[in-house]
Amino acid sequence: MSGEDRNIIHVISDSTGETAERIVRSALVQFANANVRIVKHSRIREVADLAAVFQRAEADGLLVLYTLVNPTLRDAVVLIAEQHTVESIDPLGGVVARIGSILGEKPEGRAGALQSLDEAYFKRIEAVEFTVKHDDGQMPQGLRKADVVIVGISRTSKTPVCTYLAQKGLRAANVPIVLGIPLPRELFEVDPRKVFSLTINVASLVRIRRARLKQLNMSPDSDYGMREHIIKELKYAREIFRENPIWPVVDVSQKALEETSSIITWMRDERAAAAEAGDLNTGLDRFSGPYSE
Repeated sequence: MSGEDRNIIHVISDSTGETAERIVRSALVQFANANVRIVKHSRIREVADLAAVFQRAEADGLLVLYTLVNPTLRDAVVLIAEQHTVESIDPLGGVVARIGSILGEKPEGRAGALQSLDEAYFKRIEAVEFTVKHDDGQMPQGLRKADVVIVGISRTSKTPVCTYLAQKGLRAANVPIVLGIPLPRELFEVDPRKVFSLTINVASLVRIRRARLKQLNMSPDSDYGMREHIIKELKYAREIFRENPIWPVVDVSQKALEETSSIITWMRDERAAAAEAGDLNTGLDRFSGPYSE
């Protein structure tokens, strides 16, 4: 049997096996040239099934990695492992035991309990990756996969809000509104209940943009920081918002990032609930703050 034929890591779990598989894949990232295949054995319930996996692994495997919370199976796998020469690892057992010792409590031994935590974690990771890829109008073809789409002119906190929402597990994308440039066609293919608009008052935006220009060592007299130009941009955005009355508009002028994000999350939940009742227009106020020149 060749070396490549033996490059198999067997993963055993009494739940879905996702936890153990992700641990292995995370480790394999460190070995770019490794030719390794993962074979997953999920929802193991019988000791005989454990023995069968170890027999196979001894013949063709590099390693056995297991995450078993059922105490009977955990005790059995230790004994079975001792009877076979293939290396085996329990990546979570020591951690669980140590936490239980510190807390003075016995683990519940519920298969899938760890998986539920992992799903939330990896959902956040997926959301963050999605948000980075769809920042500032990038990859508009993926907008329909977003949970939330934010639109607004430059420096209305689109990216920070999306990043915050991604940390909550929401796939958030943002699309910039640029004076005189049509919005991407793909934006109008998105469920409008997912789209939220950001606006800001003129004085706040002038201050923010001029501070940004200063950071970049650019002239404060450029159009980007000029009051007259900013008013034109805001009016242009306002026209777009009026043409799309389903998109709620949040004024971020005096709001912290967390507050803006909470408003959007609340409105999203309210709209989802209204949609279940068959009402697209939820009756929410479209504008959460005044627009002033």
